[in-house]
Amino acid sequence: MDGAGWAHIRSQMQGSSPIIILKDDPAGASPYRFEYFGKDLEAPFFIDNPHAVCALEFWLPTGFLEERGPARVRELALALAAPLPFNSGHVSLSLNALHQLAGVSDELRQLRLRYPGLDVHALGHLGLHIGTRIRGPHWVTFLGPPVLGELGGVPGLSSRLISPDISVQPLDAERALVTLGEWPEAGDTTRGLTLPLHRELARVLEPWLYHEPPLRDPVANADTLRWERRFLD
Repeated sequence: MDGAGWAHIRSQMQGSSPIIILKDDPAGASPYRFEYFGKDLEAPFFIDNPHAVCALEFWLPTGFLEERGPARVRELALALAAPLPFNSGHVSLSLNALHQLAGVSDELRQLRLRYPGLDVHALGHLGLHIGTRIRGPHWVTFLGPPVLGELGGVPGLSSRLISPDISVQPLDAERALVTLGEWPEAGDTTRGLTLPLHRELARVLEPWLYHEPPLRDPVANADTLRWERRFLD
């Protein structure tokens, strides 16, 4: 992007509740993508919604992970998160697809249940509802206020985790990150790969986990709850 393009993006960022989406393939499921859903929380649309938050997302292709290694991906995530006043965040493998195409949503619902370590993209919706809750355990989970404080800070969180393959790293007095193993894993329930490190962290975070608002379709509602509790049941 040239200077004029960046100037345009910066001007958008100064607006009220900006929505900015940058991707390398405008027509497809881009492997590189940036999304930001900003919110003026004092605006009439949001002032009565205590769960609305600003939400930010970065996408990288799996080739980047394979070529640079997990340490580089984690280092990059740390650098991106450092200046942000986050409540929570995560780094994870994710299903990348064009949701608006016929049949895609049904396929994604099946895949996410088979591969519990894969995230599902829904940032715009999530930013309206998540508040300070945690969207489940992931390979790297960022924890900030108020959840980390309610866990007793880094000492309290560390005392609840047993596996030597789970690391807890303090970032500052109110923020930390939890890493589950060296590499992110998709898992596979058909092969009994249920991701025990994720399950251990899920049990610790259960009181603070985010759940989708109830859906009108009872089948879809049950399916969503099953996915949200995939590391607990």
